[in-house]
Amino acid sequence: MAAKGPNERRSRSSMPIFVVVGLCCVFYILGAWQRSGFGKGDSIAVEITKQADCSILSNLHYETHQGDARIAEDSDTDIKEFKPCDDQYIDYTPCQDQMRAMTFPRENMNYRERHCPTEEGKLRCLVPAPKGYMTPFPWPKSRDYVPFANAPYKSLTVEKAVQNWIQYEGNVFRFPGGGTQFPNGADAYIEELASIIPLDNGVVRTALDTGCGVASWGAYLFKKNVVAMSFAPRDSHEAQVQFALERGVPAVIGVLGTIKLPYPSRAFDMAHCSRCLIPWASNDGMYMMEVDRVLRPGGYWVLSGPPINWINNYQAWQRPKEELEEEQRKIEETAKRLCWEKKHEKGEIAIWQKRTSYDSCHGKDLESTVCKSTNLDDVWYKKMEVCVTPYPETTDPEEVAVGAWKPFPERLNAVPYRVSSGSVPGVSADSFQDDNKTWRKHVNFYKTENKIIGSGRYRNIMDMNAGLGSFAAALESPKLWVMNVMPTIAKRDALGVIYERGLIGIYHDWCEAFSTYPRTYDLIHAHGVFSLYKDKCNMEDILLEMDRILRPEGAVIFRDKVDVLLKVKRIVAGMRWNTKMVDHEDGPLITEKVLFAVKRYWVAGESSSMSAPQMG
Repeated sequence: MAAKGPNERRSRSSMPIFVVVGLCCVFYILGAWQRSGFGKGDSIAVEITKQADCSILSNLHYETHQGDARIAEDSDTDIKEFKPCDDQYIDYTPCQDQMRAMTFPRENMNYRERHCPTEEGKLRCLVPAPKGYMTPFPWPKSRDYVPFANAPYKSLTVEKAVQNWIQYEGNVFRFPGGGTQFPNGADAYIEELASIIPLDNGVVRTALDTGCGVASWGAYLFKKNVVAMSFAPRDSHEAQVQFALERGVPAVIGVLGTIKLPYPSRAFDMAHCSRCLIPWASNDGMYMMEVDRVLRPGGYWVLSGPPINWINNYQAWQRPKEELEEEQRKIEETAKRLCWEKKHEKGEIAIWQKRTSYDSCHGKDLESTVCKSTNLDDVWYKKMEVCVTPYPETTDPEEVAVGAWKPFPERLNAVPYRVSSGSVPGVSADSFQDDNKTWRKHVNFYKTENKIIGSGRYRNIMDMNAGLGSFAAALESPKLWVMNVMPTIAKRDALGVIYERGLIGIYHDWCEAFSTYPRTYDLIHAHGVFSLYKDKCNMEDILLEMDRILRPEGAVIFRDKVDVLLKVKRIVAGMRWNTKMVDHEDGPLITEKVLFAVKRYWVAGESSSMSAPQMG
């Protein structure tokens, strides 16, 4: 037999290494596929991945890791490591904590409103994901299916079983699109509304869903290119808002109680209540007046369920008919005071339309009830009032008080009424268009560094300092939505402009926790946030809150001054984040830089000393 040469022996001896490397790659991809939500989520892939020793492939890179910026960094290597919170805090919502809530008055739902912890009461630890957590399925599959491990609460499957809200099937929840007021499904219900409200031509774009449940109404409105801001309290029905966000539907924890809603006046084209259990007739119509404040002139209000059509339903609702009759009478009376025109009532659905201007109210005297406030958008922790929000001035009864409604997507980049009328100091039509152009350039640059932006991997996106909403406008796609946050300390309040563009957003103070569950955003954009909040509150606290609301393997884009970003980079190094700093797209001489970050995947029970993989 001929002797084997050294090359052949080397080839034979290398074969086991290639086999091990190949198997590790396969098992890693299989495990990532299972965890990402793009696979079936079977336990076999998890176990195989656990058993595979892939230490040989330790230097793994995310798609966002593209080279290194030549930027001097802080030489101090003493990094503070943040420990995981106890497992009981997996779904911690700091400003809607259940135990703290019970110490506040029950009257007018005060106890369900925001009540944030003191500085001493903040946790300052990393909220863990539950064991078995999976990245949600991509839209539109996520609308109908949510991994059970992400929100493992079955109470709604029992309480709402006959109403077809949610069903538990194996390792996922399924959302059939049913609801208390739409037993034939959300599609059929929305089509009935569309016979009265123009939902098919882009005229109605933004909607508010009060007491949203699991937000099936908002989920199915995306078919009409209508984006709904849904809210519900954190109450006995576990995880309603959490389910909504897991499905990829905009939602926040909130309630109509004693303080104003965190939205600007004249924001929404439509507001909706489907058996939302809000006592509309109480408090002299105060809750309807708050809806009127956030409703655009010409906008629609839909009330579905009690007390509408009480005469045929009082027995099924198990309520005295006299009580229901009086409730509807008060609602109708308040609607007239608000100068709403009733457009439709059939079955249990009633629809009103807000008049387009004060002059179109046909001589009705509203002077005695008009709100006296000079800033109608100053709403953060402000008490609700029993008064009617004034219309912007018009010159004749046929004029729409906020200008003619432009359909979406035309209105996305058209100059908004608030800009053209000079209502936003320092913003002109030209500067608005320049802002659009600038953010298109920024977003194009982001996509060169993070190539999965726009791929459908990121569905729930947040802009922490939204400005005129141009970041969201540049990203606009059916695959995603953006929560545009207007900091309450922003030098210029342009949240009304954002709504006029057909986008959604909310007021918030980043010195406090956001009104959402943990792990509800896939991508967070933070432009100038830490420069804005310098000397206002602790940078660590803001970053810990970002970590709380960011999904495992979610991404963050920071844009700020280099000295600020170096501080951010040091802090998040102890938070299991990978980072990479790059120069401004216009070159290294620009003092503003961009820091890209990815939150690593880890779950409750994992060792706190596990180091994050390095960026390449």
